[in-house]
Amino acid sequence: MKFSMHAAAAVLLAVSAVVSYAQASDPAPVAKKHVHKAEARPSVQEQISQQINALRQEMQGQIDSLKNDLAQKDAELKQAQQTAADAQAAAAKAQQTAEQQQQADTENSAAVSTLQSTVSDLKSNQASLATTISDGTAALKKEVESPDAIRFKGITLSPSGSFLAAETVWRSGATGGDINTAFTGVPLANSQAAQLSEFHISGRQSRVALKATGAAGNVRLTGYYEADFLSAGITSNSNQSNSYTLRQRQLWGQAALNSGWIFSGGQGWSLATETTTGLLRGTEILPSTIDSQYESGFVWARQASFRVSKDFANKFFLGASAEGAETLNPAGQNLPTNYLFGSLGTGGGLFNSTANYSFNYTPDFIAKAAFEPGWGHWELFGIERNFRARVYPTAGSSVGAYNDKQIGAGIGGGFRGPLLDKKVTVGLKGLWGQGVGRYGSSTIADVTVRPDGQLSPLHGFSALSTVELNPNSRLNLYFNYGGDYIERDYVLNGATQVGYGTRSVNMSGCLVEPGSPTVGATGAAPITPSGCSANNKDVQEFTAGYWFNFINGPHGRLRQGIQYSNMRRDLWSGNGGAANPGNGAHGNDNMVFTSFRYYLP
Repeated sequence: MKFSMHAAAAVLLAVSAVVSYAQASDPAPVAKKHVHKAEARPSVQEQISQQINALRQEMQGQIDSLKNDLAQKDAELKQAQQTAADAQAAAAKAQQTAEQQQQADTENSAAVSTLQSTVSDLKSNQASLATTISDGTAALKKEVESPDAIRFKGITLSPSGSFLAAETVWRSGATGGDINTAFTGVPLANSQAAQLSEFHISGRQSRVALKATGAAGNVRLTGYYEADFLSAGITSNSNQSNSYTLRQRQLWGQAALNSGWIFSGGQGWSLATETTTGLLRGTEILPSTIDSQYESGFVWARQASFRVSKDFANKFFLGASAEGAETLNPAGQNLPTNYLFGSLGTGGGLFNSTANYSFNYTPDFIAKAAFEPGWGHWELFGIERNFRARVYPTAGSSVGAYNDKQIGAGIGGGFRGPLLDKKVTVGLKGLWGQGVGRYGSSTIADVTVRPDGQLSPLHGFSALSTVELNPNSRLNLYFNYGGDYIERDYVLNGATQVGYGTRSVNMSGCLVEPGSPTVGATGAAPITPSGCSANNKDVQEFTAGYWFNFINGPHGRLRQGIQYSNMRRDLWSGNGGAANPGNGAHGNDNMVFTSFRYYLP
């Protein structure tokens, strides 16, 4: 700006100089005469100098004014800059203050939320604590007034499983039995007993049970005792007092480790018996029958055993057991007598002197696998049995005597699973093999004997199918069909058939009712028609029944049931002559059971 002003001033000076020179070069006008004296005029040089000075002063004033304006504007600019800087600093401070306030608001909001959550938790904890105290008080009151179990030195004792029973049975053909049916004792169609029905009232199936459980580190210990009155002592009868002896059913102890290993020993259900949970004792699933012999085709035994099992993630289970062995007496026709198999019990040995006992070589060995893949419970098992007899090949002498050993074995399995939202349950189980007859509920036969005195295990199978309906928590309907079967097994000894189910056995009297009972037959077992001594082929049974719980709560369960059974026993056919050419004899019995029970809680 200063440069422009100087340039303008220089231009003005140049213009003034040119004008002054022009005025000096023009010819002077003719002087006029005056009367008065003429004033003295400044020279051109002075005029130019005066003009230059005046212009200089004017320019200097403008320059000074411009300087002043510039200084003022610089001052104003500085002030504006300072104001802007102050405003920016104030804005930054305000922004920082706003951020701090926002952070404080956020922290306050979080604090409020935390406080509200804490208050809610306190309220919830207070309510939970109140509920816990209330539940604890109620549980303590219940434990004192009506305990589910008895506590004794860290052990829980429970009588669950005990019940009192009043039961009846009616059979169209008399078997000479109580509430327990001897399946192979079903009378033949033309026997004396088949012409008479029988009716009994019994409380003998009433049961006493006690279970003890406790923990010892990583081991859970269980002991179980169970007994009923389905046995008869030497003085037992139904004449007046109806006094029958207490019977051992189950007595076992168990140690279950957290790792899934379970060890147990004592008397209980065989490992061959179906279970509902893994391979655990106490979870056996039995047919829902009133008949204490259960159902034809049901695979079971209740005997002393040692068992070990392993649980793999509650899906797969493996187990093995060594169980008390007993061989049913050899059965068949024309059997030799040159062998020693067992004997009647002796008093000193604490066995029943009226029952036969085999001289067992080894225990029965059972291995079993169970699967619970998500639907149902599945099982597969195998049984090994070892039979032994002392054979005397020379009549009347021990020369050449030796011990005969034979192996019996069987394979079995089954499943049980729910349908229709657990309203229906279906099941199928069975066992097939040789020498496994005692594991079928009919206990037909295990072995026969060859002409030389050696034992021969009999082939057979057992099977049971089940359908149960549970329309509500009170009602259970059940339908069972099953059977036990033993094959023929005989050889020729010259012209004589020796063994089980021979075709030469006399069956000419199977369709003829016997005449007068033999002397002393009154009160004894029914007699079979003469000339009808064939072996049992099979026993089949169909059962339908229900259980209804009138009461099922903390004070126990009161239930009632009715069962109908139709049972058929068939004999192997033999030589019947004209009266019965080639047909096997059979017996058919219709049975109705009732039960009224109170179960301890």
